[in-house]
Formats: sequence, structure tokens, C-alpha cells
Amino acid sequence: MEGIACPSDRRLLDDWQRDFPVTERPFAELGEVLGLGEDEVIARLATMQGAGRVSRLGATIAPNTVSASTLAAVAAPPNRVEEVAALIGAQPGVNHNYQRENAWNLWFVATGPDRAHVDTSLAHISEITGLRVLDLRLERPFNVDLGFRMTGPRCLHSPRKVNHSVLCEGDRDLLQILAAGMPLSPRPYSEIGLQLGWTGNDVTGRINTLLEAGVISRLGVIVRHRALGWSSNAMVVWDMPPEQIGRAGPALAALEGVTLAYERRPVPGVWPYRLYNMVHARSRSAAQEVIDAARALPELKGARSKVLFSTRCFKQTGALIARPDGKAA
Repeated sequence: MEGIACPSDRRLLDDWQRDFPVTERPFAELGEVLGLGEDEVIARLATMQGAGRVSRLGATIAPNTVSASTLAAVAAPPNRVEEVAALIGAQPGVNHNYQRENAWNLWFVATGPDRAHVDTSLAHISEITGLRVLDLRLERPFNVDLGFRMTGPRCLHSPRKVNHSVLCEGDRDLLQILAAGMPLSPRPYSEIGLQLGWTGNDVTGRINTLLEAGVISRLGVIVRHRALGWSSNAMVVWDMPPEQIGRAGPALAALEGVTLAYERRPVPGVWPYRLYNMVHARSRSAAQEVIDAARALPELKGARSKVLFSTRCFKQTGALIARPDGKAA
């Protein structure tokens, strides 16, 4: 793990990307495992967050459950890349914004409390940039959980079926706080409760319910992989008939080195690709080895593909779940 010499820091980043304790004093619990004091655990996480190695401590939410999102792209002229990226990144709900090696060179994720919010955001981006926006909606996830071990073999966490019936009033506001990042303090759930007018037990109870229901797909440390040495980031897109994706998607998701895999809706005549996967590696050559292995899979044999290496990250934050104006969705 690049630049992380301390074994305790390594474990903080590696062992608690998921299954973070939902207890009154979670950092004390981590400290007992690591042989550290509660204050030192908090200080170490705060230091790594300040250094850009940790994005936040919080939750990732199952896509399109309590909110909406889509992957989108524009083809910005070379002399306008930074200008257009800034315009896109300034929009509420845009939580990822990357430049990639392709004519469609700016790729971003637009999120919001509902599909209407996302549609409005995409239309506004098209208006202010003067560029066509590709709306590449998620059709089927095979692995959409970017929690992965920094050392050792990864564990594949396939998408779970979400039980929407557990959702209650106030959950959106709780999930928005968790997506933005929990407070690094001895009693973080009690602090969240103060923001919501709840008790700490109310907060932990709802989190446990939402975890069990699959609404929260992961609760833990969310790392910035580039800052930890995983600097080669490639999106691979595959053009194949819909009837083949049911076999190809799981095979691709299970391949070592593939960190995300999903099916998206194509744009006829412009962007025919339906199957996507991400590769995060320490070098371009290491990423290429994974891509070559993917191309060799029997389920993907003969499929036309494109590789879009990422060259710049303009924005990476949590999703927009609750309405910014505080009104009910």
C-alpha cells in the first residue's frame, strides 16, 4: 500500500472498508482490535483524510433505490476540457467527474433524489456547455461496490436484492449524511442524531435496518485509490447482444482485477456499448493485463470493445440523495 508504512494505518484502510461498527463508540471498538486508543484511531483517520488517502467514512447506497443516478458523458473540444469539467462539477448531484482517453472525454455521474432531478441536471449541463450529453442509464449491476482490498485477494460482493419496504420517513436525510461522510468523533451516531432530532439509538437502529435490507450496500472507510498507488484507472466498454450479457457480466465481475461491472443502456447510432467494467491497477501495464484476461474470457470472445483510461479526476464525492431545498421527494 503505497506511502502507508504503519501496520495500524494499513489495517484501518484495508479491514474497515465495510462492516464498520454500528455501536455507540465505534472508534473505541476499532482501537481494541488495533491496540490503539480511541482518540488515536480518530486522529489517524483524520490525518489520512486530510492527506487525501481517505475520501470519507460513510455509506455507499445501492443504486437507484432511494435516489436516482446515471453515468453520462460529453465530448468537450480539447481547448474547453477544463472549462466544461468545471461547469459539470459545479452542478448539484454530480459526484464523479473524470477525463478519459476518448472523443467522449468527460465522464461523470449525475445523482439526485429522483429521476426528474437527474434529467433536469443533464439538460442544464447540455444547455450551459452547448454539448450533447450521453445518458447511459444503469440496466443491471453485476458488481457496483468499489470496496476492495488494498492488499491481498479481493472479495466479490455481488449486488443484493433490496427490500424497499423498510424505508421510513427521515431515511433520506440519514442516508444523505452517511453518503457525505460521518463525523470523526467518539460518538458519531449521536452527533448524527442531533442533526436529525433523533437519539443515537434511533440512528444505529435505522442503519442496521437499512444495512440488512441492502439499501446501504457498504458502511466503512472510503479510500481514494489514486492516492494509495492505484493510479491506473480504465473503463472498458463492450459491444455485444443483450442476450449474451447475462453470462458475460458475471464472468467479467468475477475476474481478478475487475472492480466494477454493469450493464447500461446504449445510445443508438452513437454509443452502442452495453457492458461496462472498471479496472484499477498500480500501472497501465498491470491494467492492460487484466483487460487482456477479460478479452480472453469465453463469454466475451469476439466482442468489440474500447478501453478508456482515465487521465484526470476533477471530482469525487458522495451522492445527492435528499433534496437540497429540504422538501420531501
